[in-house]
Amino acid sequence: MGAATATGVGEEVIRVVGSFLVVELMRQGYSPEAACKEAVLRIVKKKPAKAKEIQIGFLALNKKASMGRTAFIPGSATPVPRAHRKRPSSKGNTTFNN
Repeated sequence: MGAATATGVGEEVIRVVGSFLVVELMRQGYSPEAACKEAVLRIVKKKPAKAKEIQIGFLALNKKASMGRTAFIPGSATPVPRAHRKRPSSKGNTTFNN
């Protein structure tokens, strides 16, 4: 397994039990990045209109020291390929934005 934390609008993270969900998904075999992405997507699916107004991010680390992080930036629900990102990011980072 590992550990996870979240930032952003806490009420929305709590509604999907976000950090717990990320750790549980890693326990089931998801990579830290995939687990973070799934948690963000659950928030978007649950309240698509609200997701356009809020910002949420997850950070996870598994016991093999692999890290994953995903953020939801208002306006989109699809990952932006690394080559098209406006900001540089480190390996294992998925950013959702316009």
